[in-house]
Amino acid sequence: MAATTSLTIDDFERLPADAVQQRELVDGELIDVSGNTPRHNKIRDRLLSRLMAWAEAQAAGEVISEQEYDFLGNAHGPDVSFFGPEKQVLLDLDKRVQRFVPDLAIEVASASDTYDSLLRKKERYRRAGTTEVWLISAENAEIAIYGPDRDRILRAGDTLSSEVLPGFAIAVNDLFRGL
Repeated sequence: MAATTSLTIDDFERLPADAVQQRELVDGELIDVSGNTPRHNKIRDRLLSRLMAWAEAQAAGEVISEQEYDFLGNAHGPDVSFFGPEKQVLLDLDKRVQRFVPDLAIEVASASDTYDSLLRKKERYRRAGTTEVWLISAENAEIAIYGPDRDRILRAGDTLSSEVLPGFAIAVNDLFRGL
């Protein structure tokens, strides 16, 4: 029986782009992550555009989609992430995996995601130091927010806001409109 070798973040970084496309590094192994549907992408892109406009207007930090970070030796690329000005100096424009974690990580559930896998990812993000994690279900039109002081679930009629993003708000209905 052949021994398996666990990959590190540095190993992952050295792999060619086609070897890591639609893959994350989890517990030393490359794990396939599904391609996204238009519904998934529209939710991600709505959030991305609104958050980018807010961040620019407030000079609040950086908003990036699909950027990989080092979450305790695991490389994950949240659908959308935000980090404040104090972390902007850490951003390495030439590295695939950033060696810090974002302040906010947003995951839009894909068809291949299980509830348990999303919760494991959320826990890993939080243990690594991410202040807040949003898990978004297009199917249920819900947003679960896991924050430093409390967790909450938002639905139609609610407004999405966060202490991590002072002054940012979007109606949940607007996020899911037409989907």
